[in-house]
Amino acid sequence: MEDLKKTDVHPATDFGDISSIGNLDPNQEHIVSTRIRCCRSVEGYPFNPGLTEELYQKLEERVTAALKDLPGELSGQYIALRDMTSEQQQQLIDDHFLFKEGDRFLEAANSNRYWPTGRGIYFNHNKTFLVWVNEEDHIRIISLQQGGNLGEVYARWVLAVTTLEKKLKYIRSDRFGYLTFCPTNLGTTIRASVHIKVPKLAADMNKLNSIASSYNLQVRGTRGEHTEAEGGVYDISNKRRLGLTEIDVIKEMYSGIQEIIRLEKNA
Repeated sequence: MEDLKKTDVHPATDFGDISSIGNLDPNQEHIVSTRIRCCRSVEGYPFNPGLTEELYQKLEERVTAALKDLPGELSGQYIALRDMTSEQQQQLIDDHFLFKEGDRFLEAANSNRYWPTGRGIYFNHNKTFLVWVNEEDHIRIISLQQGGNLGEVYARWVLAVTTLEKKLKYIRSDRFGYLTFCPTNLGTTIRASVHIKVPKLAADMNKLNSIASSYNLQVRGTRGEHTEAEGGVYDISNKRRLGLTEIDVIKEMYSGIQEIIRLEKNA
């Protein structure tokens, strides 16, 4: 955001040619899984720290009504956190499907109030499409699957985002794109990531971080920021969200991961 000028505006939504995005790892040698998520705020409601207990419940009702009867691959079920056992919650968290109560920073920002009221998760039958309700943002729309087929993950994500937009009006600014609770998500709000094994490059983390940074990518531990790489698996994702289109974000990430895999093979 430090490069944002007063006259800059965020470009219009553009999902581009979805068929131009392919499989990053067709031989399944490096990529464990691929994920794309975005955040959306629903018009008519304040960001989560401003929600009352009643508004949490009303927003949950509005979102779950929009999730009802989704077509085809998006069809699934919604489970409220308040209806889950602690064992169910922990299993979904361990499987990287479910969020947990916010950290001390979200607590300080009043984002954990009335927990678990109004919070829940929607997932399709294959658990390749998820919607988090009232975690940090009103909704987070997630497409994910095992392996490196970014094209399939992107196509599903685009379908989900556009289908839900017909039922929910998102808050969007011409200048900042989609508005979210955390300013680092402004713009497209997309985080496209892979869980990837690159043991040769990871032997020199400074070099791996430098390569990733040259493609505007970020290297993190398996479970995200401030975590270790479990079993040599790293989370690598795009850094930039503001000032470029959706297809630009995905293509930049696609090119960067391709180069990292090429360098790993030649190391």
